[in-house]
Amino acid sequence: MRVLILSMHLRETYVLQSLQAGARGYLLKSSVAEDLLRAVSELARGETFFSPAVARVMQDDQVRWLERRGVADRYDTLSAREREVFQLIAEGRSSKEIAALLGISPGTVETHRTHVMEKLDLHSAVEICRYAMRRGVIA
Repeated sequence: MRVLILSMHLRETYVLQSLQAGARGYLLKSSVAEDLLRAVSELARGETFFSPAVARVMQDDQVRWLERRGVADRYDTLSAREREVFQLIAEGRSSKEIAALLGISPGTVETHRTHVMEKLDLHSAVEICRYAMRRGVIA
């Protein structure tokens, strides 16, 4: 099931609650019609979609969070293959789909997933998606 949230709320809290509830996209009611068409199209292809304004808010919040804690971004520690797997997970792809797309075994995908989660200190697919959205890896 692919769920797209259409909301008037731009706050990160609402976006995160929607993701945790299973939404694959978040679109503001004030968005232009083209964004709605693009969102529906991307979700139909199994991808995710977030209004540009939502993506900016999430990214700005992430930057402020990192600055307050003096934390360096760990994304640079990922290998090229781990980044590929990371992006595909964030897009909502299953391990089986990722394996087929990258020409590797599902077990290898799981190994990369484990490394990504350890390196970025993430604990769920929702956290991966949130992190990817904040980094601008997915829109």
